[in-house]
Amino acid sequence: MALHLIKLCVGADSIQDLREWVAEKSLNAMAAGLEPHSVHTTRMVPKRTDELLENGSLYWVIKGQVMARQKLLNIETFTGGDGIQRCRLILGPEVVETAPQPKRPFQGWRYLKDEEAPRDLGKLGEDVAALPEDLRRELAELGLL
Repeated sequence: MALHLIKLCVGADSIQDLREWVAEKSLNAMAAGLEPHSVHTTRMVPKRTDELLENGSLYWVIKGQVMARQKLLNIETFTGGDGIQRCRLILGPEVVETAPQPKRPFQGWRYLKDEEAPRDLGKLGEDVAALPEDLRRELAELGLL
């Protein structure tokens, strides 16, 4: 069974903001002759790396709700110029929208069990996926989605 990470998407107000950031990072990587992945750097290194890389994703919390995920491709540790060990989360280029799920603020990242992760929006049906993001957010806050 897959294990995932969940993290606040600081600075993004919408899924579109996240998509634009991922596209920019992917284009920069391709311009440098690298694979079109986005990379997120964090200070804490996950200890359950093997479980995360089996089929895990990084779930993004945007404005108090889990709204999207990116596939975890690799986890690399490195030591920064300041001597502090850090971690690069190598993420797939696709941002997959999920069913909105309220989440209180927290620092850093947390593990997220597969059975607790929100389903992909596409699996909820075309009618739900066609709703505007703001409406899906409100319906989730009311417990209707």
